[in-house]
Amino acid sequence: MLEDLKKKVVKCALQAERAGLCRPHTGNFSLRDARTGNICITPTGIARTDLSYHDIVVVNMDGKVLEAETGLRPTSEILMHLAAYSARVDMYGVAHTHSKFATTFAILKKIIPAIVYEITELGCKKGYVPVVDYQRPGTKLLANAIIDSLQMADVILLESHGVVSIGADLQAALLKAEFAEELAEIYYNTLMLNGGREPKHILVDELNAWKYPEEFSIGKNCM
Repeated sequence: MLEDLKKKVVKCALQAERAGLCRPHTGNFSLRDARTGNICITPTGIARTDLSYHDIVVVNMDGKVLEAETGLRPTSEILMHLAAYSARVDMYGVAHTHSKFATTFAILKKIIPAIVYEITELGCKKGYVPVVDYQRPGTKLLANAIIDSLQMADVILLESHGVVSIGADLQAALLKAEFAEELAEIYYNTLMLNGGREPKHILVDELNAWKYPEEFSIGKNCM
């Protein structure tokens, strides 16, 4: 069932570990099928380097396991993934990572502001990456806690925990998680070089003002 999606989940999970976004046995990833609404999600209890697409678990939006070929249970963070899909029906991929710099700011419960224009790639409607108050991992309380923040941004920090990113597919969600980590590292370095003082932030109106230059358009003779 949904073998192509399962293979994509494995590919992204391995990519996240190689990129240093999470360590073995941490982080989890899922991809929702646009036709059925069913979700392919990483299991608990297996290292990513040993992960096969046969190990990926298929669940529905109620959390019912529809397929578990190798008998593994879905990640303990399954409720958080389901909440993310319910909060943002336009998104089909969820990545939960524990990258170092972003998690550092999550521990401090410190938002990451718009210090570079490219934060617009993270869907931050209020001009920053928000932080969700601490709730115990794997609980319904945590699942409920992320909903409002995912209306504000496609990437959110979980206090004393890690990062959640969403995308049109899992690859897109993972790319946002990678950029959020880069943004967090840039912010950290800027604070260190600036003696802990906040750098200038780009205002939301300025972030929203960007558009592709009108001088460059594709003529019919180029198509």
